[in-house]
Amino acid sequence: MEVKLGFGAVPKPQYVFVSKEPDHCWYMLSDDTRQIPIYERALTGVITGIEVNKKVETSHGEAEKTDLHILADKPYVIRSGSESYFSKSLLLSLDALTSEQLHHPLTIAVSPGERTIVFCAIYNPVTYRSIGVSWNGHREIDWQALGQKVSLKINCIQNLHQDEIQISANTTASEIHAVLIAQSDTYLAQLNWTPEQGRDYLQQRYGKRSRLQLTDVEILDFIDYLKLQLTQNCST
Repeated sequence: MEVKLGFGAVPKPQYVFVSKEPDHCWYMLSDDTRQIPIYERALTGVITGIEVNKKVETSHGEAEKTDLHILADKPYVIRSGSESYFSKSLLLSLDALTSEQLHHPLTIAVSPGERTIVFCAIYNPVTYRSIGVSWNGHREIDWQALGQKVSLKINCIQNLHQDEIQISANTTASEIHAVLIAQSDTYLAQLNWTPEQGRDYLQQRYGKRSRLQLTDVEILDFIDYLKLQLTQNCST
């Protein structure tokens, strides 16, 4: 995404809200809270995160919302009521997606139903095929548990792409090792490994009890192993 220099709008995510109207199903808010209709039915971008059952203060009091974060021409946040059909169909579609599919751009589309109902449909923008979901038994679904499952999968995938190791030509050997140790700290925390688990693996794999004793090659191998464990956790 190109950065435009000079004066311009404040660089913050654009919130998009879901509501069934006669000629549109979602809208944005102007600075004076005036609704700006969005007549296009679809938004294509890369999903970068999701917040489920998020408590938000509204004009009608506190409410639980689902916020889907998408990076397109700029960052967007699609906000919908946690109990809405849009949020529920969104969760069903996201649950059906594989970790590999979530690495690529997807199209989020609104689909109007009866009365005030709006459904969510997700498409592959390359093949034009929608992600098939089933509503059979939806009344028995534990939506809170499904939301947690989807949130873990999406946010876990995004965490794997953050904090990439960047080393310049002037970085010393000790600084490189410190960066690698810090990177492994991040993955160990995400895996909820105890110090005992870490020491046991290091002893079994490298015959050493501390990461400080590992060579750079060994710590890189250890990081690759931790990333593999996170990827497997995200896909289950």
